[in-house]
Amino acid sequence: MKDLLVSVMDEVKADYLEMRYHARNITSIKVATGALEQANSTEYTGIGIRALVKGAWGFSSTSKLDRTHIRLAAGDAIKAARVASANKSQKIMGLAEAQMARGRFKVNENGPLGDVSLEEKMGLVVNTEKDVRRLSKDVKSAICHYRELLDRKIIVNTDGADADVREVRPEFYVIAVASEGGKMVSIMESEGVAGGWKDLFKRRSPEEIAEKASKTSSALLGANFPKGAKTTVILDPSMVGLISHEAFGHTVEADFVLSGSAAKGKLGKKVASELVTLVDEGRPDIGRAPAGTLMVDDEGVLARRTVIVEKGILKSYMFDRETAYIFGLDPRGNARAFEYSDEPLVRMRNTYIEPGDWSLDEIIEDTRDGYLLINGGGGQADANAEFMFMAQETYEVRKGEVGKLLRGAAVSGNAFEVLGSVDAIGKDFAFNMGSGYCGKWQPAKVDGGGGHLRCKATIGGRKEG
Repeated sequence: MKDLLVSVMDEVKADYLEMRYHARNITSIKVATGALEQANSTEYTGIGIRALVKGAWGFSSTSKLDRTHIRLAAGDAIKAARVASANKSQKIMGLAEAQMARGRFKVNENGPLGDVSLEEKMGLVVNTEKDVRRLSKDVKSAICHYRELLDRKIIVNTDGADADVREVRPEFYVIAVASEGGKMVSIMESEGVAGGWKDLFKRRSPEEIAEKASKTSSALLGANFPKGAKTTVILDPSMVGLISHEAFGHTVEADFVLSGSAAKGKLGKKVASELVTLVDEGRPDIGRAPAGTLMVDDEGVLARRTVIVEKGILKSYMFDRETAYIFGLDPRGNARAFEYSDEPLVRMRNTYIEPGDWSLDEIIEDTRDGYLLINGGGGQADANAEFMFMAQETYEVRKGEVGKLLRGAAVSGNAFEVLGSVDAIGKDFAFNMGSGYCGKWQPAKVDGGGGHLRCKATIGGRKEG
């Protein structure tokens, strides 16, 4: 396939040409309250072609992999670029120089997914869903879902990229819904990695995941809601990941910066506590491979570490080659496309706050009055850095001790202000967003995390009735 792409690329003329072959296999198994809702395996392939002509992009894709149709798709991309150029007032001035990937790139699999049969995977899902309901009489319904993405990409371009990339991303989650006397609580527990079967369950077994979801949902039925107030909060790694990615990370994606996000004009300025070093990394060497692991981006750029905030100072944005040229900075592999028919966008990979030197016990013992927030859930964030996220579990912290379990807590604030108030970061680092997807116009597998972190934020709750 690579030779075919290169030969077609040599035949057509553009200022810049990029060709991306993508083969994907998706396996999905889902059981809901004893009923098998999904058990399928889907495979599809295609090629996305992007051309830069006279300061404008053109894009085309095809699922037909013979020379004739690839050549036609390349011609369509070039034609689209010419039309766009004729109607575009602000032209693309250039693409930044980048470290192009050459060779083969593969994520390590501890326990290859192909060695586990579809029957074994289905049996695990069926039995785990049963366990969720069996472990608590309060759990009236449950869902268990296993999904895996197996990707192979061949990326070549006229600037020298020549990469053969293989990616493996399994994910597993359970949802327990407990109800009693008109009250209802839903809890999700999940895992997701870039790697094999053993990597997926390295941190927790399926039985432990089921037990956590079942027992937590049951316990929360009798829990009260917290009082709304701006207060001290201790965020667990999943909550740290949510703020790092959703509330802060999107503001420093260069396309959003150019559109006027809260980070615009702040390079070199203090945006967080001096304890905070925030990183986006394709291949972080911290524990098991996180779900956003990316060796090569979809422009063929070798993925490298990007220090966004260093000791509180904003050092960099995240770029594709076009935006990196505008800012005069270095692209490090943040251009991503989910399908072969998608154009690359500026996207995060694994976004996290580096660990500190506190233990969780020390943070709790040093906290006089506040809340411990665990297991981040849904919410929203805006380009102005304002955010609101749910915590599935909230615990009172009083006089250095963890107290009552509460529910219904939402944490909100401005990401710059919240990170500016950080006064303790734990050394117990973890990635904890691996089962989710970022949804910036097209999905992307990402991850995020950190150590437990103490800061100031607004807690919102409500009264019963």
